[in-house]
Amino acid sequence: MKWKKDQYLDTIEHIHKSIQLKPIISLKNVIAQNPNGCIPISDVSKKGLHFDVKIKVARFLRQYPSIFEEFSGPQYNLPWFRLTQEAVEIDREERRLYEDCKEDLRERLKKFILMSKQKVLPLKVIQGMLWYLGLPEDFLECLDMNLDGSFRVVEMEEGLKGLAVESNERVLSVLQRNAMKKGVYSNETMEAIEFPLFPSKGVRLRRKIEVWLREFQKVPYVSPYEDYSHLDPNSDIAEKRVVGFLHELLCLFVEHSAERRRLLCLKKYFGLPQKVHKAFERHPYMFYLSLRNKTCTAILKEAYCDKMAIERHPMLRIRNKYINLMKESQVILKSRRVNNPYVERPKLDLDLECADEEEECVEIGRL
Repeated sequence: MKWKKDQYLDTIEHIHKSIQLKPIISLKNVIAQNPNGCIPISDVSKKGLHFDVKIKVARFLRQYPSIFEEFSGPQYNLPWFRLTQEAVEIDREERRLYEDCKEDLRERLKKFILMSKQKVLPLKVIQGMLWYLGLPEDFLECLDMNLDGSFRVVEMEEGLKGLAVESNERVLSVLQRNAMKKGVYSNETMEAIEFPLFPSKGVRLRRKIEVWLREFQKVPYVSPYEDYSHLDPNSDIAEKRVVGFLHELLCLFVEHSAERRRLLCLKKYFGLPQKVHKAFERHPYMFYLSLRNKTCTAILKEAYCDKMAIERHPMLRIRNKYINLMKESQVILKSRRVNNPYVERPKLDLDLECADEEEECVEIGRL
């Protein structure tokens, strides 16, 4: 398939600003967790690699004056940083959300582990997915407080520690639940479920691919939570299982998207084929590959073209508020560049939830 640009999916802010937002949140956490609520630049200046910051950390912090406030320290006139009042308020709201939605976030982690081959994943793999799952960075440091009795820490091969889930309860995927609501699925094994398709404007399939896709939709659906060891890896059923896994995985994520390269580390533990990345290209009516930010981001179309199909992640609203502060920082820096320090700092609406939904509905109507 020839790649075709989708203007709407390429301009969703919380997807494409996620790369910049992640180190901001990490640095925000360092400051917020300090007993004094502030830190000298020396505490983080040599940790740029750890925070995935490509420039000097001090310069990075100064790019976001609506989040980080700089002042002179008590000794040697060194720069210190603290959070602005707006950032402090959002941080408090974020911590309250972790408490209020603990059960939902724990359930997402449980489903993520249950999709793996042995129902167990190395802690280092889970750590790398915490951002996408919407869990705090220090989640794995306090397992006794954050997890319930269905989780247990186990020893894995190569000396790795892993997190396993013990559950006899059958888990239904988002596709299965939606198909049951529509009355087109009776919860039988090896029953066909059609994937929801959302063509982008200008994308056309060749006739033979259209014929194959119609037949592919009739192939039995194997849930990512079910045993797949009996499947022929070269069959259409196996491919449909892989596509179904990617669909369910992106449903669990905050932005319903992820950098494609970040998903490659999951192949070993989820029984995915070597060329799993090709599934995104073979199914352009389900997934969109955005090439912004000098990376390839896989986006689940259904999440943005059918708002009622997939549950909104509770963390998305908080991230939108931080993104709003990032936009406010751009306005502040611009006012400084034109040498006008008396420009009043704009007060943007921190609650973007309604505005985002209205804007997305308008954009979808244009497709």
